[in-house]
Amino acid sequence: MMNSNPQNSEEQLDRVCIVGSGNWGSAIAKLVGRNCKRLDHFESTVNMWVFEEMVKDEDGADRKLTEIINTRHENVKYLPGIQLPKNVVAVPDLANACEDATLLIFVLPHQFLPKLLPIVKTNAHPSCRGVSLIKGLDFDQESKLPVLISKSIEDAMGPYFQCGVLMGANVASEVAMGQMCESTLASKFGPPADELTRLVFDSPNFRVQHIDDVGGAEACGALKNIIALGAGFVDGLGLGGNTKAALLRIGLQEMAKFCRMFFDDVKDSTFMQSCGMADLITTCYGGRNRRCAEAFAKKMQTVGDSLESDYKACEEIWEDIEAELLNGQKLQGTLTAKEVYDVLEAREALDEFPLIRNIFEISYMGKPIESIVEGIVVSGNRAASAL
Repeated sequence: MMNSNPQNSEEQLDRVCIVGSGNWGSAIAKLVGRNCKRLDHFESTVNMWVFEEMVKDEDGADRKLTEIINTRHENVKYLPGIQLPKNVVAVPDLANACEDATLLIFVLPHQFLPKLLPIVKTNAHPSCRGVSLIKGLDFDQESKLPVLISKSIEDAMGPYFQCGVLMGANVASEVAMGQMCESTLASKFGPPADELTRLVFDSPNFRVQHIDDVGGAEACGALKNIIALGAGFVDGLGLGGNTKAALLRIGLQEMAKFCRMFFDDVKDSTFMQSCGMADLITTCYGGRNRRCAEAFAKKMQTVGDSLESDYKACEEIWEDIEAELLNGQKLQGTLTAKEVYDVLEAREALDEFPLIRNIFEISYMGKPIESIVEGIVVSGNRAASAL
């Protein structure tokens, strides 16, 4: 058994495992695979855990997704048309995928983590570290407080495990096509691990900046998906750029307020990073949450007031839209909106977040789509009166 710590040793190579293989997981695998092949400190082979499923191949035959990825080097279901590096290996067995891994990259819906993390813990290297690309929050049902997913991962993996996050204005398809963008790595691994971890993601067209504000960066990555629902409502109503700009400004204010209320040592500068303002902008103009919310808005305009306070019916509409538009991917904004609403309600703080409250009530209480403007105005007035 190896005893040297890969985070501090110049002798042991880092072994990378990507836990997840959806749209974003496959896009990041393209960058990580290329970097691991060229960087001296990393093993060339990158394992990517793939939830096995049968998909149609080019000839119409049913084949295992892992077989197609490993022979054609393309995730034909979740990232079609993009070639993955040959050193990225799709592995259907999680224990085998993360065996002796020293750097774990988590990129999958966070609701799947509780069942997977015990397997990862048992098989990864004792001194491994992690980076979460998951944009969401956990919530403690007893305390009714938000919990960072990176913290949930750390707790499950053991007392010596550290988990950073990679958050930013990163639409997966654009990253996969090599379009220029920025991202933010937030971690506290210490030298040299922070820089080595940054390098495994960084490339000429994917510029990664490092900060140490894990809580601020991760919370922004979750909260912006709620605001993106509001942006979809604005688009569904056919309103213009002025209205959406107001939504973004007010949304960023409420995001910052939430971060400072629930997480320690959040830095103002974090909101000007790619994980903050830039991610909010790109998500509100593209991305799955905005797109599905626009479809929800158009659907709700056809049913009128018939779904007022009908939580179950609203939930079913979201589920239908997710199934129709996302090709097996999961919608994170609605889940986060529910959980943020619950935590604010438990703290009797809903009135302090009029926009977030309004977005939830449109999404699940059948409040008229047109009231999104009311949420913007009320929150804007509240912010102005606080100056």
